[in-house]
Amino acid sequence: MGVKAALPKYELYFYYTVLSLAMLWATSWIFAVSSSNANRKSFKSSVKPGWYYFGRKMDTADFEWVMWFSTFREHILFALSGHILFAKICSMLAPQYRSLVYMVYGLLAVWTSMGWTYVTLMLSHCILLYSISLVKIRWLCFATGLFTLATFKCQPFVAWQLRHVLFYGGCGFTIMRCMSFALENCERKDGNYSIIELLKYNFYLPFFYFGPIMTFDQFHVQVNKSDLTRKEREMWNISVHGLIHLGVIIVVDVLFHFMYILTIPTDVKLMKHLSDWALVGLAYFNLVYDWVKAAVMFGVINTVSRLDHLDPPRPPKCITMLYMFAETHFDRGINDWLCKYVYDHLGGKHDKVVEELVATLCTYGVTILWLGPCEVVLIWAFFNCFGLNFELWTAKLFSMEPFVTIEVASRRIRAVINTFNFWCIVLFNILAINSLDFAKMVAKRLLLKGFPITTVIVMFMTYCLVQVIKEWERRQAMIQDPDPLPPAPPAIATTGPTEASASDAAPETVADPSKEKSE
Repeated sequence: MGVKAALPKYELYFYYTVLSLAMLWATSWIFAVSSSNANRKSFKSSVKPGWYYFGRKMDTADFEWVMWFSTFREHILFALSGHILFAKICSMLAPQYRSLVYMVYGLLAVWTSMGWTYVTLMLSHCILLYSISLVKIRWLCFATGLFTLATFKCQPFVAWQLRHVLFYGGCGFTIMRCMSFALENCERKDGNYSIIELLKYNFYLPFFYFGPIMTFDQFHVQVNKSDLTRKEREMWNISVHGLIHLGVIIVVDVLFHFMYILTIPTDVKLMKHLSDWALVGLAYFNLVYDWVKAAVMFGVINTVSRLDHLDPPRPPKCITMLYMFAETHFDRGINDWLCKYVYDHLGGKHDKVVEELVATLCTYGVTILWLGPCEVVLIWAFFNCFGLNFELWTAKLFSMEPFVTIEVASRRIRAVINTFNFWCIVLFNILAINSLDFAKMVAKRLLLKGFPITTVIVMFMTYCLVQVIKEWERRQAMIQDPDPLPPAPPAIATTGPTEASASDAAPETVADPSKEKSE
């Protein structure tokens, strides 16, 4: 409704100009703060010497980025390179056994990195959920999976492994995959899947530690297909995507030498002296970086899986393009999993208020357990759950008169509402990926101390951003579903009998649809 309503070109050009100037202004403030506080005592633990060529220190506050591209870089490259090599050899010599080769190589890689105790623990969970799936009772599979997921948030598992990232990543994703297998087995009418299919699914190395999650039905079909021919230019596209991810990694590392966007929020005293522009820009760039990190990490893994003839979940949607709670997610695999087995299963068509409320409560309940129950996660889940339901109420309002008949005006009104939605998404997710203190400070500066000047200016900038996003969505909608051609007007009989018979004998002129459409 209203998605194809166009705005005047001069208005869109004005929005582009305002956004460009605002981004440059906020970036200059953050660069100035980073340069003047590089030697601050509170920065010593995370701001360390960087590349020799720049002669500047580098922000190393994100342990996941450092682990992927510094600490364990050689190990990750070695493991993934070995997987690609053995997968290619097997697909050339014995393609029917390639899924078994993936499983064996994954088991050996996990055993080498984490030990037999860890492998035994993963196998025990696979056997447990496989046994439960044979009963073919959905709620029992769900209850068992959620219970085993909850055990990893308790002792002694919390302090069992020093490499807690690998430990929790492998355990959490293993249980989610086993639950997907169990639920799909419950849906199968004739017989059961074998436990070997579960092990193939779980120990596929590129997805094992960090995801993304493919539901079992998709993985099973793709990994067992016999036709391994590629589409035209598919290898070229895979190579281009790999080079793009490499370029993004280099760009992010370079930017970490000039903008300490991850270290500055840890110093509350420094943030109190920052300008409103610097603080608002810092919140926005933190979210953008978190999206870039997820896109790069999943992008590297997806590139490897596409070499194995799989079609993995797409990278997350850019945070700049998000102004709706329904589209807010940083892991599309987890999002697809939750939608298929919880949200869509309970919510139906998502057009009824009560069903939508129940579906969102259950979905965020599972998410809380996945992330680990704590104060920050509970607050984040509450506000996102409320935002998702509020969008449904707003959509019902705008489906009524007079909004439904006023396309352009309705687009501008919705953009105003989406402006506040955008900053709700920013603040709620800053709370989850950064800290509660940082989110409070940004909210107070934006809504209280900066009112009315900072509040009005930032909201106007965000309104421009939302309109630019809506214009992009409008163009995509026009490409995918162009407007039908209007019907030809009926001919008016103004000629006499002789002229009419002559016109009937003349060849009929056929209008060119493409020409009529362009006009």
